[in-house]
Amino acid sequence: MRRRIHLFLSYLAPNWRTAVFLLLLLFTEVGLSLWNPQLLGRFIDRAVDGAEVDALVHIALLFMGLTVAHQIVVSLAGYFAEDLGWRATNRMRMDLTEHCLDLDLGFHKEKTPGELIQRVDGDVATLAQFFSTFTFQIFANVLLSLGILAISFEVDWRLGLVLLAFSVMVIPVLRRTQRVASPYFHRLRQDNADIAGFLEERVMATEDIKANGSDAWTKGRLDGLLERLRRTMRAESIAFRASSSALELSVAGATAAILVVSAMLLRGGGITIGTVYVSYFYASLLSLTLYRISNRIDGLQTAMAGMDRIAELSDRESAVPDTGRGALPDGPLSLTFDDVDFAYVDGRPILRRVGFEVPAGETLGLLGRTGSGKTTIGRLLHRGMDPQAGAVRLGGVDIRTVPLSELRARIGVVTQDVHVLNASVRDNITLFDPDVPDERIDAAVTALGMREWLDALPEGMDTRISAGELSAGQAQLLTFARAFLRDPDVILLDEASSRLDPATERIVGVAVRELLRDRTAIVIAHHMETVGQLDHIAVLDTGEVVEFGPRGELAGDTDSRFSALLGGAS
Repeated sequence: MRRRIHLFLSYLAPNWRTAVFLLLLLFTEVGLSLWNPQLLGRFIDRAVDGAEVDALVHIALLFMGLTVAHQIVVSLAGYFAEDLGWRATNRMRMDLTEHCLDLDLGFHKEKTPGELIQRVDGDVATLAQFFSTFTFQIFANVLLSLGILAISFEVDWRLGLVLLAFSVMVIPVLRRTQRVASPYFHRLRQDNADIAGFLEERVMATEDIKANGSDAWTKGRLDGLLERLRRTMRAESIAFRASSSALELSVAGATAAILVVSAMLLRGGGITIGTVYVSYFYASLLSLTLYRISNRIDGLQTAMAGMDRIAELSDRESAVPDTGRGALPDGPLSLTFDDVDFAYVDGRPILRRVGFEVPAGETLGLLGRTGSGKTTIGRLLHRGMDPQAGAVRLGGVDIRTVPLSELRARIGVVTQDVHVLNASVRDNITLFDPDVPDERIDAAVTALGMREWLDALPEGMDTRISAGELSAGQAQLLTFARAFLRDPDVILLDEASSRLDPATERIVGVAVRELLRDRTAIVIAHHMETVGQLDHIAVLDTGEVVEFGPRGELAGDTDSRFSALLGGAS
């Protein structure tokens, strides 16, 4: 609960003025709710006593005026509660998104995009509802309940005792409701996240599912997830309804007790008929407020479950800490892997004592079977993850001692996983950086041989595109253009030409040579043609560097693995 309160207040604090004004509105709304029944009781007593009609009309008009004022206050409070809720939760969405982007690649392999969307948007949406729900259905009603008890003691202490005894009995019922229902709300949020993750993965893999006849398995798996969700919702509903029924029985008993005590006091002349009405009204109002609280416990529990999941995500620390304060030297950078060990899962090493050095401005081709650790080396280079042993150095500096922003500003990455955004060609190339001049974009486009394609588009660089509209080669060319614009000192090409047809690959080859000129580079490739222009070759097998040396020497050595690979390719 301490963590929940801290999280709640940290996002409420920047909007404290709105929160204070909203609190004043709520106190006003509670005050008006308590005052109006007093006017009705006064009206009844004056009418019984034979008061003038003008006096009764005056009370009636005042009652109507207060009712109108009450509705205005409620409307204003509703507006500011919604505004406050969405301001706070939108800021929370931004913070969570930034936090997720800063987490290591291991975290993103562990969590599916669908689950993260459910965390960042779905769970936070429950908090937006929580602000308005909590404000009106819980917090305001708690204030109103306390006010009713205080007023009841002022009306008659015996009636106040009846209502107090009723409230004391009901509180354990509400607490029991919270304890019984809480686990189901946590499970419900997780079930929804699992379904979102499953749907995201399967929608992305629609083509593979259709082509390989996996429709039946996919439907069966989804049916199982939905069945689990149904059972969780059923259990949650039963737990809530059982507690709600107990509350309703308590409410009926309290109302009956108030009527009996009021009748006894009225017979003895201790109270007036107006007081009887006010007491009954307060008893009914207290019952209604407690019922509202109980009826919204589910919303509160859902919000609490979402808050716990948000706090869990916020507390997740990256396995790649950004604590470095060092700096990289200017100009081209040498690259060194110094006895690097790495494992995604303990006890299952991916890299073992990997060591090699690439001089500044020279290039290295990484070869090896699938699963030999080539892509992992690339991820360690830009600190998507950190090694368990050894070090990666650029310019002789351990990259863990350098701030991540500086490190990644010096490294350009082009992978085979292309992400085309639903935006203009210009925004896809610049990634929405408005400060990139058109001259630089044109230079990159021309160098990559994309000019003819762009000139054919209806609006040129301003044409909106999406992934489904581009060929694999066109999409890959966009990622090369992004790397050109960054002008990095170190380049990582992770099988970047694997999706290109031979004709497009030849066009890109000229641009790649220009991109690699005077830069340190690692090129991960399966095609032997890709490494023909590189300076050094490293061959990996089961996470170890089994061969390393100048490309020319290895190609001329008939006993080398590289030479055998060249022979196999020919």
